[in-house]
Amino acid sequence: MIEQAFILLIMNCKKYQKKAKYQKLTWLPHIPTYIRYYHVIGEPELDTSYKFDNENRVLWVKVADDYNSLPKKVMASYQAIYETFYFKYVFKTDDDQMLVNPKIFDTIVGLISNKTPKSHYGGFIVDVSKPHLSEYYRIHPELPKHLPIYVTKYCSGRFYFLSKPAVVDLLSKREFIEREYLEDYAIGFRLNEIYKKDIIPLATNKFFTDIEFSDFPRLLEEGKI
Repeated sequence: MIEQAFILLIMNCKKYQKKAKYQKLTWLPHIPTYIRYYHVIGEPELDTSYKFDNENRVLWVKVADDYNSLPKKVMASYQAIYETFYFKYVFKTDDDQMLVNPKIFDTIVGLISNKTPKSHYGGFIVDVSKPHLSEYYRIHPELPKHLPIYVTKYCSGRFYFLSKPAVVDLLSKREFIEREYLEDYAIGFRLNEIYKKDIIPLATNKFFTDIEFSDFPRLLEEGKI
């Protein structure tokens, strides 16, 4: 087991590995050194359930590499982290995100390290006040049209954090989470209420923004992507 208090997992896929490269060229070199990051990619033909490529900072997991398998990919990555590291918190984000201010990690880590009672979950809170059918299939047509969303609170998948006890709780419900389609909702819906008592609200839209690839042609020309 490896001592690593804080780990950042960035959901990626083979199709969009250029997005990962873009992140590595922009904001990832500037995150605090006490955070270890991995891009998570699915590979159903993997010989083992997961494989760490520490040189390229990739965590390969034995799941399908498509959008509908995102809950499976996330849970497989949490299992890999749990079995490999002594950690305190996991941060999760996606390959289409640009971090505006890397110092925000210092702020978050200071907050969660000193707060009493301890917070196990945090991010931009989505409060589902009544059951309804998701219309997210309009953005991702591969999703089923009949996708019920039940009353809960969850943190947007753009960025959230989980403590180790919260990750352990989720791993005990892995099979149920993997039946879901919306990863961030599934995490919040299945997480024990004990770990949601002191959710830390974070204005993630203030320090993360969707990547604009306007300078991709220049980077391609320079052979960096």
